[in-house]
Amino acid sequence: MEDAVDTRRRIHADPEIGLELPHTQELVASKLAQLGLRMVMGRGCSSVVAVIEGDRPGPTTLLRADMDALEMPEDTGLEFASRTAGRMHACGHDAHTAMLLGAARLLCDRRRELAGRVVLMFQPGEEGHDGARVMLDEGLLAEYHPDRAFALHISSVLPSGWISTRPGTLMASADEFRVTVTGRGGHASMPHDATDPVPAACTIVTSIQSMVTRTVPAFDPAVVTVSTIHGGTATNVIPERVVLGGTIRAVSDRSRDLVLSKLGELCRNVAEAHGCRAEMEVQPHSYPVTVNDDDFAAHTLAVARRLVGDGAMTMPTPVMGAEDWSHVLRQVKGSMAFLGAAPSGVASPAPNHSNHFVIEEDAMADGMAMYAAMALSGDGEPA
Repeated sequence: MEDAVDTRRRIHADPEIGLELPHTQELVASKLAQLGLRMVMGRGCSSVVAVIEGDRPGPTTLLRADMDALEMPEDTGLEFASRTAGRMHACGHDAHTAMLLGAARLLCDRRRELAGRVVLMFQPGEEGHDGARVMLDEGLLAEYHPDRAFALHISSVLPSGWISTRPGTLMASADEFRVTVTGRGGHASMPHDATDPVPAACTIVTSIQSMVTRTVPAFDPAVVTVSTIHGGTATNVIPERVVLGGTIRAVSDRSRDLVLSKLGELCRNVAEAHGCRAEMEVQPHSYPVTVNDDDFAAHTLAVARRLVGDGAMTMPTPVMGAEDWSHVLRQVKGSMAFLGAAPSGVASPAPNHSNHFVIEEDAMADGMAMYAAMALSGDGEPA
């Protein structure tokens, strides 16, 4: 446990973002080399893959930890806080990496009990850079043919040591969009001589909310948030264009496809009614809905109960955040679970992605045990 905490703190103090994480990759590789494991490094990203062979035949289990940080400031005051301005491990990926390394040590020590093999997937670029898909495109699944897959994610608001998941949809999809509304610029004192895109853009923003509530089924929800509006240069100038940016979240492919098709149509029609035109672009790095296999989610909860007893919880609803682990679960039977790590003595812990995000590091022991137990467990019986 002491080594896991030290590893997590080293990664936390040196956060790296996106697909290129050279320092984190080097640290992970050095820890795996100490265990005598051979590694494969990513070609188009700073990924690390290693395999632990068990002494008995059995399934191939894929275990994943993401490694990247976020582009945001850190205001925790921790002794090991980020040394790089504008970067922070605010989503627990530093802990994920340290826990999977700790689990690798446990599994290497218990090879005699391990049936099959374990593929360790250390992934960059989860935070909007689609690192999982990059690793799949580089042949991860084709090379190792995993029979089952498991990932664990820290939550700073769940009680420390809780492990929770659910069958079916666990997390929403995520699509980023941009809408460019174009009119004709002019003098602000003479709007009749211009075609003002500002009111058109404002109407689009409010119309989106009506479209969602009147188009998407209430029990198959979607959330569309316009989070950026850019337009204009001076108070006495009507701009030629306004650009809107936002995100679409949905808990099923049906609602996701419905919103994506309706949104572009709405933007074009509203803009046209104002004498403007609108063009919508969906950004390429989109994450589909994260869906747990029903049977494997039940198996995950059974393993968790053996470890944490009543701390193993079935989540009542999906989380509207998104995960690129969804790409893996589209091709391999598996699941993701959340590990509670709320700091002790804090009434209202800061959530993931907060500049004040902190965790209870003792929870990492349960995380290491959970990773290892999922690999050691058979398909029907927990370890």
